[in-house]
Amino acid sequence: MEVLTKFGVNWPAFIAQVVIVLIVYAILNKFAFGPVLAMLEQRRKRIEAGEADLVKIREQLEQAEGKVQSMLDEANAKAEKMISEARESASALREQKTQEAISEAEKIVAKAREASKLEHERLMADLKRDFGRLVIDTTGKVTGKVLDDGDQARINEEVAGQVAL
Repeated sequence: MEVLTKFGVNWPAFIAQVVIVLIVYAILNKFAFGPVLAMLEQRRKRIEAGEADLVKIREQLEQAEGKVQSMLDEANAKAEKMISEARESASALREQKTQEAISEAEKIVAKAREASKLEHERLMADLKRDFGRLVIDTTGKVTGKVLDDGDQARINEEVAGQVAL
C-alpha cells in the first residue's frame, strides 16, 4: 500500500471517484444505454425488414418484367399478324384494282376500235361519194354529154363497187 501512497493515491478520493463512476454508470445504464440499445435494436430490425422488403420487391420486379416481356411478345405477335393481314389485303386489293384497270383498258380499246371502225366507214362513204362525183364530172366532161339522174346513179353504183374492192 505504500506504493500506492507513493504514487499519490488518495484512498478516500479514489473510493469516492469509484462510487461516482458506478452511480453514473447505473444512471446511464438505466436512462441512456437502455434507450440507445433499444433504439439500435429497432434500427437493426427495420434494416432487416427493409432488406426482406427489398428482396420481395426484386422478386416482384422480376415477375413484372416477365409479364411485361410476355405482353410485349404477345403485342409483337399481334402486330406481325396485323401487318401480314394488311399485306395480304393490300395484295388482294392491288390485284382487284389491276383487274379493274385491265378491264377498263379493254373497254377503252374496244370503244376506240369501234370509233375507228365507224370513222373508217364514214370516210369510206365520203370517199365513195366524192369519187363517184369526180367520176361523174369527169365522164360528163369526157363524153360532152350532160348525165341525167339515172346515169349518175348507175355510175355511182359501179364506182362504189370498184372502190369497195
